[in-house]
Amino acid sequence: MNLEFTPEEQAFRDEVRAFIAENHPKELGDFGMREDMTREEMVAWHKILGAKGWSVPAWPVEYGGTGWTPTQRYIWSEENARANTFMPLPFGVSMVGPVIYTFGNEEQKAKHLPGIRSGEVWWCQGYSEPGAGSDLASLKTTAVRDGDHYVINGQKTWTTLAQHADWGFFLCRTDPTAKAQEGISFILVDMKTPGVEVKPIKLLDGGYEVNETWLTDVRVPVENLVGVENKGWTYAKFLLAHERSGIAGVARSKRGVEKLREIAANETLDGQPLIKDFDFAKKVSQLEIDLAALEITELRTLAGEQAGKGPGPESSILKIKGTEIQQRLTELTLEAVGTYSAPYYGSIANDTGSNEYAVGPAHAQHAAATYFNMRKTSIYGGSNEIQRNIITKMILGL
Repeated sequence: MNLEFTPEEQAFRDEVRAFIAENHPKELGDFGMREDMTREEMVAWHKILGAKGWSVPAWPVEYGGTGWTPTQRYIWSEENARANTFMPLPFGVSMVGPVIYTFGNEEQKAKHLPGIRSGEVWWCQGYSEPGAGSDLASLKTTAVRDGDHYVINGQKTWTTLAQHADWGFFLCRTDPTAKAQEGISFILVDMKTPGVEVKPIKLLDGGYEVNETWLTDVRVPVENLVGVENKGWTYAKFLLAHERSGIAGVARSKRGVEKLREIAANETLDGQPLIKDFDFAKKVSQLEIDLAALEITELRTLAGEQAGKGPGPESSILKIKGTEIQQRLTELTLEAVGTYSAPYYGSIANDTGSNEYAVGPAHAQHAAATYFNMRKTSIYGGSNEIQRNIITKMILGL
Protein backbone atom coordinates (compact mmCIF):
# COMPACT_ATOMS: atom_id res chain seq x y z
CA MET A 1 0.00 0.00 0.00
CA ASN A 2 1.47 3.34 -1.08
CA LEU A 3 1.03 5.90 1.71
CA GLU A 4 2.76 8.76 -0.12
CA PHE A 5 0.49 11.56 -1.27
CA THR A 6 0.50 12.56 -4.93
CA PRO A 7 0.85 16.26 -5.83
CA GLU A 8 -2.92 16.32 -6.46
CA GLU A 9 -3.63 14.84 -3.04
CA GLN A 10 -1.26 17.28 -1.38
CA ALA A 11 -3.08 20.12 -3.13
CA PHE A 12 -6.36 18.72 -1.81
CA ARG A 13 -4.90 18.66 1.71
CA ASP A 14 -3.90 22.31 1.34
CA GLU A 15 -7.41 23.18 0.14
CA VAL A 16 -9.05 21.39 3.07
CA ARG A 17 -6.67 22.91 5.60
CA ALA A 18 -7.29 26.41 4.30
CA PHE A 19 -11.06 25.93 4.27
CA ILE A 20 -11.11 24.70 7.86
CA ALA A 21 -8.87 27.54 9.04
CA GLU A 22 -11.12 30.12 7.41
CA ASN A 23 -14.54 28.67 8.22
CA HIS A 24 -14.61 26.50 11.35
CA PRO A 25 -16.35 28.49 14.13
CA LYS A 26 -13.66 29.65 16.53
CA GLU A 27 -16.10 29.81 19.46
CA LEU A 28 -16.38 26.00 19.57
CA GLY A 29 -13.09 25.83 21.44
CA ASP A 30 -10.61 23.00 21.75
CA PHE A 31 -12.17 20.46 24.11
CA GLY A 32 -14.83 18.78 21.97
CA MET A 33 -18.41 18.70 23.22
CA ARG A 34 -18.99 20.83 26.31
CA GLU A 35 -21.75 20.29 28.85
CA ASP A 36 -23.24 23.71 28.11
CA MET A 37 -23.09 23.35 24.34
CA THR A 38 -26.25 24.46 22.55
CA ARG A 39 -27.88 22.74 19.60
CA GLU A 40 -26.92 25.70 17.43
CA GLU A 41 -23.24 25.30 18.34
CA MET A 42 -23.34 21.55 17.69
CA VAL A 43 -24.68 21.95 14.15
CA ALA A 44 -22.76 25.09 13.21
CA TRP A 45 -19.90 23.31 11.41
CA HIS A 46 -22.31 20.80 9.86
CA LYS A 47 -24.31 23.63 8.28
CA ILE A 48 -21.16 25.24 6.92
CA LEU A 49 -20.10 21.92 5.40
CA GLY A 50 -23.60 21.39 4.02
CA ALA A 51 -23.46 24.71 2.19
CA LYS A 52 -20.03 23.75 0.82
CA GLY A 53 -21.23 20.27 -0.24
CA TRP A 54 -18.79 18.51 2.09
CA SER A 55 -21.07 17.28 4.91
CA VAL A 56 -21.56 13.70 3.66
CA PRO A 57 -18.30 12.68 1.92
CA ALA A 58 -19.02 8.94 2.24
CA TRP A 59 -22.43 9.12 0.52
CA PRO A 60 -22.87 8.24 -3.17
CA VAL A 61 -22.63 11.24 -5.45
CA GLU A 62 -26.26 10.91 -6.56
CA TYR A 63 -27.37 11.59 -2.99
CA GLY A 64 -25.05 14.52 -2.36
CA GLY A 65 -21.72 12.80 -1.68
CA THR A 66 -18.44 14.39 -2.73
CA GLY A 67 -17.08 11.56 -4.89
CA TRP A 68 -13.80 11.76 -3.01
CA THR A 69 -11.33 8.88 -3.20
CA PRO A 70 -10.48 6.88 -0.05
CA THR A 71 -7.26 8.88 0.24
CA GLN A 72 -9.15 12.17 0.08
CA ARG A 73 -11.56 10.99 2.77
CA TYR A 74 -8.58 9.98 4.87
CA ILE A 75 -7.03 13.43 4.40
CA TRP A 76 -10.37 15.02 5.30
CA SER A 77 -10.49 13.08 8.60
CA GLU A 78 -6.87 13.89 9.36
CA GLU A 79 -7.27 17.62 8.81
CA ASN A 80 -10.46 17.85 10.87
CA ALA A 81 -8.75 15.98 13.70
CA ARG A 82 -5.71 18.26 13.47
CA ALA A 83 -7.95 21.32 13.83
CA ASN A 84 -10.18 19.57 16.42
CA THR A 85 -13.33 20.53 14.55
CA PHE A 86 -16.76 19.62 15.90
CA MET A 87 -17.79 17.15 13.20
CA PRO A 88 -21.38 16.47 12.05
CA LEU A 89 -23.07 14.11 14.47
CA PRO A 90 -23.27 10.55 13.15
CA PHE A 91 -26.96 9.78 13.72
CA GLY A 92 -28.08 11.30 10.45
CA VAL A 93 -24.91 11.36 8.35
CA SER A 94 -23.44 7.93 9.16
CA MET A 95 -26.41 5.96 10.45
CA VAL A 96 -29.92 6.61 9.19
CA GLY A 97 -28.83 8.43 6.00
CA PRO A 98 -27.16 5.35 4.46
CA VAL A 99 -30.15 3.20 5.49
CA ILE A 100 -32.58 5.57 3.79
CA TYR A 101 -30.65 5.92 0.52
CA THR A 102 -30.02 2.15 0.40
CA PHE A 103 -33.37 0.71 1.52
CA GLY A 104 -35.83 3.62 1.57
CA ASN A 105 -38.28 4.57 -1.17
CA GLU A 106 -37.96 7.65 -3.35
CA GLU A 107 -40.39 9.66 -1.21
CA GLN A 108 -38.35 8.97 1.91
CA LYS A 109 -35.12 9.91 0.16
CA ALA A 110 -36.59 13.18 -1.08
CA LYS A 111 -38.06 14.03 2.32
CA HIS A 112 -35.19 13.17 4.64
CA LEU A 113 -31.81 13.22 2.87
CA PRO A 114 -31.65 16.98 2.16
CA GLY A 115 -32.17 17.86 5.84
CA ILE A 116 -29.49 15.39 6.89
CA ARG A 117 -26.99 16.84 4.40
CA SER A 118 -27.67 20.44 5.39
CA GLY A 119 -27.68 19.85 9.14
CA GLU A 120 -31.15 21.37 9.47
CA VAL A 121 -32.72 18.15 10.81
CA TRP A 122 -31.38 16.44 13.93
CA TRP A 123 -31.74 12.66 14.30
CA CYS A 124 -31.49 10.29 17.27
CA GLN A 125 -31.25 6.50 17.53
CA GLY A 126 -33.84 4.25 19.21
CA TYR A 127 -32.15 0.85 19.45
CA SER A 128 -31.16 -0.14 23.00
CA GLU A 129 -33.73 -0.90 25.70
CA PRO A 130 -33.36 -1.55 29.45
CA GLY A 131 -33.47 -5.31 28.74
CA ALA A 132 -32.03 -5.27 25.24
CA GLY A 133 -28.55 -3.83 24.87
CA SER A 134 -25.94 -6.24 23.56
CA ASP A 135 -28.81 -8.69 23.01
CA LEU A 136 -30.64 -6.16 20.87
CA ALA A 137 -32.83 -8.79 19.19
CA SER A 138 -34.71 -9.28 22.46
CA LEU A 139 -36.22 -5.78 22.21
CA LYS A 140 -39.78 -5.36 23.51
CA THR A 141 -40.95 -2.08 21.94
CA THR A 142 -43.97 -2.89 19.76
CA ALA A 143 -45.49 -1.29 16.66
CA VAL A 144 -49.04 -2.51 16.02
CA ARG A 145 -50.69 -1.78 12.67
CA ASP A 146 -53.89 0.28 12.97
CA GLY A 147 -55.15 1.25 9.52
CA ASP A 148 -52.61 3.57 7.91
CA HIS A 149 -50.65 4.02 11.16
CA TYR A 150 -48.45 2.05 13.53
CA VAL A 151 -49.14 2.48 17.24
CA ILE A 152 -45.80 2.28 19.08
CA ASN A 153 -45.39 1.45 22.77
CA GLY A 154 -42.16 0.82 24.62
CA GLN A 155 -39.03 2.29 26.15
CA LYS A 156 -35.60 3.01 24.67
CA THR A 157 -32.51 3.94 26.63
CA TRP A 158 -29.16 5.68 26.04
CA THR A 159 -30.84 7.78 23.34
CA THR A 160 -27.93 10.14 22.72
CA LEU A 161 -28.81 13.85 22.46
CA ALA A 162 -32.50 13.04 21.94
CA GLN A 163 -33.32 16.24 23.81
CA HIS A 164 -32.41 18.11 20.61
CA ALA A 165 -33.80 15.65 18.05
CA ASP A 166 -36.39 16.41 15.37
CA TRP A 167 -36.62 12.79 14.19
CA GLY A 168 -35.61 9.37 15.47
CA PHE A 169 -35.16 5.95 13.89
CA PHE A 170 -36.55 3.14 16.01
CA LEU A 171 -36.43 -0.63 15.98
CA CYS A 172 -39.87 -2.00 16.86
CA ARG A 173 -41.35 -5.49 17.02
CA THR A 174 -44.11 -5.77 14.44
CA ASP A 175 -44.56 -9.56 14.64
CA PRO A 176 -44.46 -10.81 18.25
CA THR A 177 -44.80 -14.43 17.13
CA ALA A 178 -41.63 -14.46 15.02
CA LYS A 179 -38.14 -15.53 16.13
CA ALA A 180 -35.96 -12.96 17.91
CA GLN A 181 -34.19 -11.50 14.85
CA GLU A 182 -37.34 -11.68 12.75
CA GLY A 183 -40.47 -9.63 13.16
CA ILE A 184 -38.55 -6.37 13.76
CA SER A 185 -39.17 -3.25 11.67
CA PHE A 186 -37.21 -0.03 11.12
CA ILE A 187 -39.52 2.96 11.61
CA LEU A 188 -38.90 6.71 11.42
CA VAL A 189 -40.58 8.76 14.15
CA ASP A 190 -41.17 12.50 14.34
CA MET A 191 -40.01 13.27 17.90
CA LYS A 192 -42.76 15.89 18.27
CA THR A 193 -45.45 13.21 17.94
CA PRO A 194 -47.77 13.01 20.99
CA GLY A 195 -46.71 10.21 23.31
CA VAL A 196 -42.94 10.63 22.84
CA GLU A 197 -41.27 11.59 26.12
CA VAL A 198 -37.53 12.13 26.56
CA LYS A 199 -36.10 11.91 30.09
CA PRO A 200 -32.45 12.78 30.90
CA ILE A 201 -29.85 10.39 32.31
CA LYS A 202 -27.01 12.17 34.10
CA LEU A 203 -23.61 10.58 33.48
CA LEU A 204 -20.59 10.00 35.73
CA ASP A 205 -18.81 12.95 34.17
CA GLY A 206 -21.69 15.20 35.26
CA GLY A 207 -22.98 15.76 31.75
CA TYR A 208 -26.43 15.28 30.24
CA GLU A 209 -25.75 13.50 26.97
CA VAL A 210 -28.05 10.48 26.96
CA ASN A 211 -31.70 9.86 27.69
CA GLU A 212 -34.40 7.29 28.17
CA THR A 213 -37.19 7.67 25.62
CA TRP A 214 -40.72 6.55 26.38
CA LEU A 215 -43.22 5.88 23.60
CA THR A 216 -46.84 5.66 24.72
CA ASP A 217 -49.49 5.04 22.04
CA VAL A 218 -47.37 6.96 19.52
CA ARG A 219 -49.17 6.99 16.18
CA VAL A 220 -46.77 6.93 13.24
CA PRO A 221 -47.84 6.87 9.56
CA VAL A 222 -47.14 3.56 7.82
CA GLU A 223 -45.27 5.55 5.18
CA ASN A 224 -42.50 5.99 7.81
CA LEU A 225 -41.64 2.30 7.61
CA VAL A 226 -38.25 1.87 5.89
CA GLY A 227 -38.04 -1.07 3.50
CA VAL A 228 -40.16 -4.13 4.21
CA GLU A 229 -42.10 -4.82 7.41
CA ASN A 230 -40.40 -7.39 9.66
CA LYS A 231 -37.05 -7.00 7.84
CA GLY A 232 -35.69 -4.29 10.13
CA TRP A 233 -32.97 -6.51 11.56
CA THR A 234 -31.28 -6.52 8.16
CA TYR A 235 -31.29 -2.72 8.06
CA ALA A 236 -30.18 -2.52 11.70
CA LYS A 237 -27.11 -4.67 11.01
CA PHE A 238 -26.29 -2.57 7.93
CA LEU A 239 -26.46 0.59 10.02
CA LEU A 240 -24.34 -0.82 12.82
CA ALA A 241 -21.60 -1.86 10.39
CA HIS A 242 -21.32 1.75 9.21
CA GLU A 243 -21.48 3.06 12.78
CA ARG A 244 -18.73 0.75 13.98
CA SER A 245 -16.37 1.84 11.21
CA GLY A 246 -16.80 5.45 12.34
CA ILE A 247 -16.34 4.70 16.04
CA ALA A 248 -12.67 3.76 15.45
CA GLY A 249 -11.71 7.47 15.52
CA VAL A 250 -8.18 6.92 14.24
CA ALA A 251 -7.47 10.52 13.26
CA ARG A 252 -8.74 11.87 16.58
CA SER A 253 -6.69 9.34 18.52
CA LYS A 254 -3.57 10.37 16.59
CA ARG A 255 -4.14 13.94 17.67
CA GLY A 256 -4.81 12.71 21.20
CA VAL A 257 -1.44 10.97 21.31
CA GLU A 258 0.25 14.19 20.20
CA LYS A 259 -1.45 16.08 23.04
CA LEU A 260 -0.50 13.32 25.48
CA ARG A 261 3.15 13.66 24.51
CA GLU A 262 2.91 17.44 25.02
CA ILE A 263 1.40 16.93 28.48
CA ALA A 264 4.05 14.35 29.42
CA ALA A 265 6.80 16.71 28.28
CA ASN A 266 5.55 19.34 30.73
CA GLU A 267 4.76 17.08 33.70
CA THR A 268 7.66 15.87 35.82
CA LEU A 269 8.55 12.66 37.66
CA ASP A 270 11.61 12.52 39.91
CA GLY A 271 12.79 15.83 38.55
CA GLN A 272 12.64 14.98 34.84
CA PRO A 273 9.91 15.22 32.18
CA LEU A 274 7.45 12.35 32.48
CA ILE A 275 7.98 11.41 28.82
CA LYS A 276 11.59 10.54 29.77
CA ASP A 277 10.40 7.91 32.23
CA PHE A 278 11.03 4.50 30.64
CA ASP A 279 7.81 2.83 31.81
CA PHE A 280 5.55 5.71 30.79
CA ALA A 281 7.31 6.21 27.44
CA LYS A 282 6.95 2.49 26.74
CA LYS A 283 3.16 2.71 27.25
CA VAL A 284 2.90 5.67 24.90
CA SER A 285 5.05 3.97 22.25
CA GLN A 286 2.99 0.79 22.38
CA LEU A 287 -0.16 2.87 21.99
CA GLU A 288 1.32 4.55 18.91
CA ILE A 289 2.27 1.16 17.39
CA ASP A 290 -1.25 -0.19 17.88
CA LEU A 291 -2.73 2.99 16.46
CA ALA A 292 -0.53 2.76 13.35
CA ALA A 293 -1.72 -0.81 12.75
CA LEU A 294 -5.34 0.29 13.18
CA GLU A 295 -4.79 3.12 10.71
CA ILE A 296 -3.69 0.65 8.02
CA THR A 297 -6.82 -1.42 8.66
CA GLU A 298 -8.96 1.69 8.31
CA LEU A 299 -7.28 2.57 5.00
CA ARG A 300 -7.90 -0.96 3.69
CA THR A 301 -11.55 -0.67 4.71
CA LEU A 302 -11.90 2.68 2.93
CA ALA A 303 -10.32 1.22 -0.21
CA GLY A 304 -12.72 -1.74 -0.06
CA GLU A 305 -15.73 0.56 0.20
CA GLN A 306 -14.47 2.54 -2.78
CA ALA A 307 -14.33 -0.75 -4.72
CA GLY A 308 -17.95 -1.48 -3.85
CA LYS A 309 -17.44 -3.69 -0.81
CA GLY A 310 -19.67 -2.89 2.15
CA PRO A 311 -18.19 -2.94 5.65
CA GLY A 312 -17.53 -6.53 6.72
CA PRO A 313 -15.68 -7.96 9.72
CA GLU A 314 -13.24 -5.05 9.39
CA SER A 315 -15.86 -2.77 10.94
CA SER A 316 -15.90 -4.92 14.09
CA ILE A 317 -12.08 -4.98 14.21
CA LEU A 318 -11.98 -1.20 13.86
CA LYS A 319 -14.58 -0.84 16.60
CA ILE A 320 -12.79 -3.09 19.08
CA LYS A 321 -9.27 -1.76 18.62
CA GLY A 322 -10.35 1.84 18.10
CA THR A 323 -12.28 2.00 21.37
CA GLU A 324 -9.58 0.16 23.30
CA ILE A 325 -7.04 2.72 22.07
CA GLN A 326 -9.34 5.62 23.00
CA GLN A 327 -9.71 4.27 26.52
CA ARG A 328 -5.99 3.63 26.93
CA LEU A 329 -5.36 7.20 25.76
CA THR A 330 -7.63 8.66 28.45
CA GLU A 331 -6.06 6.38 31.08
CA LEU A 332 -2.56 7.55 30.17
CA THR A 333 -3.73 11.17 30.25
CA LEU A 334 -5.02 10.63 33.80
CA GLU A 335 -1.67 9.09 34.73
CA ALA A 336 0.18 12.01 33.20
CA VAL A 337 -1.68 14.77 35.04
CA GLY A 338 -1.32 12.97 38.36
CA THR A 339 -3.00 14.62 41.34
CA TYR A 340 -4.99 16.96 39.13
CA SER A 341 -6.88 13.97 37.70
CA ALA A 342 -9.01 13.78 40.88
CA PRO A 343 -12.55 13.43 39.49
CA TYR A 344 -14.08 16.58 40.93
CA TYR A 345 -11.29 19.09 40.64
CA GLY A 346 -12.87 21.99 38.82
CA SER A 347 -16.42 20.80 39.59
CA ILE A 348 -17.21 24.23 41.02
CA ALA A 349 -16.13 25.77 37.74
CA ASN A 350 -18.31 23.29 35.82
CA ASP A 351 -21.35 24.15 37.93
CA THR A 352 -20.93 27.90 37.62
CA GLY A 353 -19.70 28.00 34.04
CA SER A 354 -16.65 29.91 35.23
CA ASN A 355 -13.00 28.92 35.40
CA GLU A 356 -12.43 31.15 38.43
CA TYR A 357 -12.01 28.19 40.79
CA ALA A 358 -10.36 25.74 38.35
CA VAL A 359 -7.39 23.87 39.83
CA GLY A 360 -4.24 22.88 37.97
CA PRO A 361 -3.14 23.36 34.36
CA ALA A 362 -5.73 23.66 31.60
CA HIS A 363 -4.91 20.25 30.12
CA ALA A 364 -5.81 18.58 33.43
CA GLN A 365 -9.22 20.12 33.97
CA HIS A 366 -11.07 17.81 31.57
CA ALA A 367 -9.00 14.67 32.10
CA ALA A 368 -11.30 12.96 34.61
CA ALA A 369 -14.52 13.87 32.81
CA THR A 370 -13.13 12.59 29.51
CA TYR A 371 -11.95 9.38 31.15
CA PHE A 372 -15.40 8.70 32.60
CA ASN A 373 -17.18 9.53 29.37
CA MET A 374 -14.96 7.25 27.30
CA ARG A 375 -15.85 4.17 29.39
CA LYS A 376 -18.92 3.87 27.14
CA THR A 377 -17.05 3.45 23.86
CA SER A 378 -16.43 -0.29 24.29
CA ILE A 379 -20.18 -0.77 24.85
CA TYR A 380 -22.08 1.38 22.35
CA GLY A 381 -22.39 0.36 18.71
CA GLY A 382 -22.41 -3.25 19.90
CA SER A 383 -20.22 -4.23 22.85
CA ASN A 384 -16.69 -5.37 22.12
CA GLU A 385 -17.52 -8.84 23.43
CA ILE A 386 -20.28 -9.13 20.82
CA GLN A 387 -17.90 -7.83 18.13
CA ARG A 388 -15.50 -10.69 18.86
CA ASN A 389 -18.36 -13.13 18.31
CA ILE A 390 -19.18 -11.45 14.99
CA ILE A 391 -15.55 -11.68 13.84
CA THR A 392 -15.47 -15.36 14.79
CA LYS A 393 -18.58 -16.10 12.74
CA MET A 394 -17.67 -14.00 9.70
CA ILE A 395 -14.01 -14.99 9.40
CA LEU A 396 -13.80 -18.45 10.96
CA GLY A 397 -17.35 -19.56 10.20
CA LEU A 398 -17.86 -20.77 13.77
